[in-house]
Parts: sequence; C-alpha cells; structure tokens
Amino acid sequence: MINVELLIKFGAVRSELAKGKLLFQEGDEAFFYYQIISGSIKMNNYDEEGNETIQGIFKNDQSFGEPAIFGNFEYPANAECITKTSIVKLEKNRFLELLKENPTICIELLSTLSKRLRFKAILSKEIKSYDAEHRIMTLLEILKSNNTEQAESFIDVTRQTIANLTGLRVETVIRAIKRLEEQKKLRIINRKIHL
Repeated sequence: MINVELLIKFGAVRSELAKGKLLFQEGDEAFFYYQIISGSIKMNNYDEEGNETIQGIFKNDQSFGEPAIFGNFEYPANAECITKTSIVKLEKNRFLELLKENPTICIELLSTLSKRLRFKAILSKEIKSYDAEHRIMTLLEILKSNNTEQAESFIDVTRQTIANLTGLRVETVIRAIKRLEEQKKLRIINRKIHL
C-alpha cells in the first residue's frame, strides 16, 4: 500500500511478531498506523461464550486498523498475528502528517477502505439472507478476486476461518463444502479449496 521507505522516512518502526501475538485489543486507543510487510493478521472479536468472529484478514502490503485513527475512536476489534508477521508501525500524528503531504496516498487509502466497506456490506447481506452454500461461495469468490498475488486458483483459508467470517458453525461449513464439491462448484485438492 504505502511505500515502506516513505513510512520509515516519517518515523515508522519495523517489528517482527510471533504467531498469536496481539498488537492491540478491542477498546484500546489507536496510536499507530500498521502495515504488513509479510505474514498475516486477523481482526476479531469474541462473544461472552468465547466464540470468535473474524472482522477481516490482512496480508502482505495491506494496512489495518485505520478507521480508529480517522474516526478518533477506540479499536472495535483485536488484531492478532495468524502467522509470523513483519510489520511497520507509524505513530498516528506522523501518519496524518504523511497523508497531508501526499494526497495521492489519501485517495488510494480511501479506495481501500471503500472496498472493505463493500466486503462488509456483502457479507452482512449474505449472513441474513442466504443459505450456507451461497454464503461460502460468495466469500470464496471475494477472497479469490482480492488475492492478486496468487496465480493458482486455490483459496488459502481454513474451514474455521470461513465459519468465523460467515457466521456459520465449522461443522456446517465442512458439510456445505462437501455439497459444493459434489455440485462441481469447487474442487478440493490436497485439502485446499480450488475455484
């Protein structure tokens, strides 16, 4: 997204994080802009019973948590490393200064945030209106279209993650994927989903 050298020029610091590391928790104040160099981060919430809802998954060259900076509110979700992850973080005021000096980056960031809002709107409609198979296929199509770095047709996501993104139980996801495979809407090769 934003050139890493430019972020460092404005004072960003690079960090290496272990799988499972929490960068921030729901309710924390937003002090930093975060961008992933390599690895993956999920933003999630847990209900009173400990059930996880994934709000988003972010990978190489993607940023996360910016709405809390722009809206000046606390983080609405946790940020947790799914894998070993390398990030850069830039203090909020320096990030806003960077944006003021680089209006093109502002426009690119607005485009990114708009795409995330679209994703949330589509998933919200799916969860309320459609059966498991339809929800899963919509999610997989979105993930496939958003994944420009993979030349292959497989979707690198676990059944548990699909469940957490679609509001389904993992058992339901497993059965639905099996039915979708029988209907030839997807293929399973080496435990990976291919479209």
